[in-house]
Amino acid sequence: MQPLRYSINVTLDGCVDHRAGIPDEELHRHHARNIEQADALLLGRVTYQMMEEAWRPVAETGERPDWMAEWMVPFAKSIHAVKKYVVSGTLERVDWNAELLRGDLGEAVQRLKREPGKGINLGGVTLPLALAELGLIDEYELVVHPRIAGHWPTLLAGLSKCVDLKLVSRVELGSGAVAMRYVPK
Repeated sequence: MQPLRYSINVTLDGCVDHRAGIPDEELHRHHARNIEQADALLLGRVTYQMMEEAWRPVAETGERPDWMAEWMVPFAKSIHAVKKYVVSGTLERVDWNAELLRGDLGEAVQRLKREPGKGINLGGVTLPLALAELGLIDEYELVVHPRIAGHWPTLLAGLSKCVDLKLVSRVELGSGAVAMRYVPK
């Protein structure tokens, strides 16, 4: 069975707003390696659309918007190439090497996990909360940035019960961020 791995950037106060972290080349290389070690990404509608808008154009054309540094291009190519499954009740279609995941969320994700492969990476804020509630996440990677954001959204806000975890690895990045990987106990 493939593992479902959730990876998210988070500030010291728990903020998971994608703009709150400290982006740098090493962080993007780390996330690109994570993507390359999986067979697919599992995303909700909001995260899928945000990622597609940011990364697809540069991967397809090679032209970067003003905000994008040259060292972000390999990450754009990694996320562009990987298969994506999108959970959405409102999207009619997706086309960025993606497939809509319909029906019962738990059953659909369990079906994906039963397929042969190296693993599925999970991103976003809302979808991971639903999958944590269902007990379907096999690994949690929190990339903790040395910053206090002071605003929402926060990591897995609204979780109905505690999820006890065991630390299995930790990588310190040059920015002071620490990537900690956990598995449920």
